[in-house]
Amino acid sequence: MKASKAILLLVLVGAAFGVYFGGLGDYLSLQKLQSLLGDARAYAAAHPWAAILGFAAIYVGATALSIPGATILTLFAGALFGLRTGSVVVAISATIGATLAMLSARYLFRDAVRAKFGERLKTIDAGIDREGGFYLFALRLAPVFPFFVINLAMGLTGIRTLTYAWVSLIGMLPATIVYVNAGRELGRLQSVGDILSLPLAIAFTALALLPLIARKVLDALRARRVYRGWSKPRRFDRNLIVIGAGAAGLVTSYIAATVRAKVTLIEKAEMGGDCLNRGCVPSKALIRAAHAAAEVDRAPDFGIPAQRGMPDFATVMAHVRASIAAIEPNDSVERYTGLGVEVLQGEARIVSPWEVEVNGQRLSARHLVIATGARPFVPPIPGLDHVPYCTSDTFWALEALPQRIVVLGGGPIGCELAQSLSRFDCDVSIVEMAPQLLAREDADAAAVVQSSLERDGVRVLLGRKAIEARAGEPHLLAIEHDGLRTELPFDLLLVAVGRTANVDGFGLETLGIPLRKNRTIETDDYLRTKFPNILAVGDVTGPFQLTHAGAHQAWYAAVNALFGRFKSFRADYRVLPAATYTDPELARVGINEREAAERKIAVEVIVHPFSELDRAIAEGATEGFVKVLVPPGKDTILGATVVGARAGDLIAIFALAMKHDLGLDKILGTVFAYPTFAEAAKFAAGTRRKRHQPERLLRWVRKYHDWERK
Repeated sequence: MKASKAILLLVLVGAAFGVYFGGLGDYLSLQKLQSLLGDARAYAAAHPWAAILGFAAIYVGATALSIPGATILTLFAGALFGLRTGSVVVAISATIGATLAMLSARYLFRDAVRAKFGERLKTIDAGIDREGGFYLFALRLAPVFPFFVINLAMGLTGIRTLTYAWVSLIGMLPATIVYVNAGRELGRLQSVGDILSLPLAIAFTALALLPLIARKVLDALRARRVYRGWSKPRRFDRNLIVIGAGAAGLVTSYIAATVRAKVTLIEKAEMGGDCLNRGCVPSKALIRAAHAAAEVDRAPDFGIPAQRGMPDFATVMAHVRASIAAIEPNDSVERYTGLGVEVLQGEARIVSPWEVEVNGQRLSARHLVIATGARPFVPPIPGLDHVPYCTSDTFWALEALPQRIVVLGGGPIGCELAQSLSRFDCDVSIVEMAPQLLAREDADAAAVVQSSLERDGVRVLLGRKAIEARAGEPHLLAIEHDGLRTELPFDLLLVAVGRTANVDGFGLETLGIPLRKNRTIETDDYLRTKFPNILAVGDVTGPFQLTHAGAHQAWYAAVNALFGRFKSFRADYRVLPAATYTDPELARVGINEREAAERKIAVEVIVHPFSELDRAIAEGATEGFVKVLVPPGKDTILGATVVGARAGDLIAIFALAMKHDLGLDKILGTVFAYPTFAEAAKFAAGTRRKRHQPERLLRWVRKYHDWERK
């Protein structure tokens, strides 16, 4: 540390020590200031400027040192100087002290704190980048945020000093006036009866209403700032317009119609979106067919003679289409029209914060919800356009299965399709840039999936980068690993490297709605965009591109849009399970070991293998384990990973427990049917209990039993 920093730190610490341990802090208590009020008034009457400057010096010092007591000093200023003079003195003193505190925090701590907690400061940085001084103004105007915390936090940002000072002055002024006025009325108390006086009642009512008024003022200022240049319709045709009829859009519309709002749902393609037509439903139908083929292959292990021929892929795809058709009525225009939703099929374009054009009509609504989903990302690989390739969207048009397929991407979609296609006797290779499959999962869980894929014949190539595709007989994909180039022959390339949000072509550019770096729509914790009346849900905003995540967000979007003027709800992602439907499955909820290490969260890890589960042994499905993370010495579930048969169903036990704050001991005390895979959750809880059994008590219990036998 530089000498100048060390000296400044010693001065600040010494001053704070004097306040806290030297008795100086007693002078910032309400009782002490009340006892000094009479003498202070007499002195102020005789020496007004000396009193003002002396008080200002004390206030600046207390604020600069971040010493609790500013509120008491503000009340005292009102009692001593009155409303006008007291407000001016406090406002200027608070601004100077706050600026000094900010600069001290910046000079002393910013580099060290940002080096260690840079990720956690991203929310503040994003607010400053997005709204500049208005972000600070909003914090200052809302009394829920302690002023000294704002001073220290802002010192860690790059906000300009002059901007910080004048914005703080304006932002703190309303609360300053209210508190000074309350102090003035308190200073007038002469008897107990004065407590019931009207002026004092008004002063305290103003204190109580300040947070609500501040919120309303902030909302009005934000609206004025955001909607500048747009003309709001005098009345609205609808309460809600939803763009996109995937899972998120359908559920949003359903909830809005249930509470009798007038809602219009616009979809340019198929109802049901990706999940029904190109994602969840068709992939699970394909996985089921592949599982049937694998079961025939395994039949001899159970004493059943079996021999199958080549799969009829056209019939498999007919089964896939039949599954879609069977579920389709649940998402149909007819069903949602019957529920009270107006369904329009066509391309929507947002033309103002309240208006949408579709099929030549201009519709208006008080709130809009964007649920346009996402599509597969196709990387810019040289030569890709000259070779046969498909994505998870276009794959379902296949009628015949090529002999050799290279799957680009080892995420959930790539692993699921690769295993299924290999079970249909197709030569399949996975090319993945990361050092493991399913890069977000724990390495031991991903290793179980990889082992199963390789046993089914999938060639897994990790740490490889695709650098070129070349048409020919055969087609070739050039990949690079540790500087070495090799080539893979293929008949079809399946691109499954991720998905990108659908944010183009429907008016976001016209409104200037910002996107994040990953090109999803930027929203706040309430799913609101730059315009508070426009919300976004599902894959188009993230952070999780999962069907049930979009449906989960839909409740928040519908309620915040329709009833947000009364109460808004932050979207809660604390308990959000996810599953990869390979065989065996891999499912997870909460944090895993990888995330705990990255976030430096201390955890105790409990593992119970499927090889010790009776039902798994009976079915020959002993691969995998249940892994639960808890705080050291506690049974609170921070996260759970299950890899094994029926993991996608088993994870629901842990999701339910986490949602309702049920620890492992509660699971252990629950009766499970025997033999079931669900017992793995109970056995994991038992593993923890055994690990923490009270050894000293058990030694005494053993002595008791020994005594009873005598």
